[in-house]
Amino acid sequence: MKLHNLKPAEGSVHKQKRLGRGEASGKGGTSTKGNKGQQSRRGYQMKLGHEGGQMPIQRRTPKRGFKNNNRTEYKVFNLAQIELLIAKYGFTEFSVDNLYMNSLINRTDKVKILGNGELATKLNFKVNAISEKAKAAIEGLGGTIEILK
Repeated sequence: MKLHNLKPAEGSVHKQKRLGRGEASGKGGTSTKGNKGQQSRRGYQMKLGHEGGQMPIQRRTPKRGFKNNNRTEYKVFNLAQIELLIAKYGFTEFSVDNLYMNSLINRTDKVKILGNGELATKLNFKVNAISEKAKAAIEGLGGTIEILK
């Protein structure tokens, strides 16, 4: 195969429609743009969300509640879940990196530990946030906690 032998795949290249090249072409006159007006002119661009005079959807639907744009979303793990994960994956350290390596979280997820359930094994934790109850349970077993930023 050489550069001068290369051709596009069969049927992948189409001839361009030549608009406005006389009545005989079938695409003359208004060049398939309908009649006169703003939409037939050069540079016309419809406004985003325009619905042709009908009340747009963003004005029809009522607004409810409040959404905090600065909220921090965490992937939550309870102590009972951590005990199961230790048995399944054999964690020696419960960290964001270990969870990512085992496809339990995404790369940008933040992890928070909650105190629901019981923890039986001593572990070191490297997480983004932890509740007071979970912190007391982990330190009671002799584990260490490192809070990541």
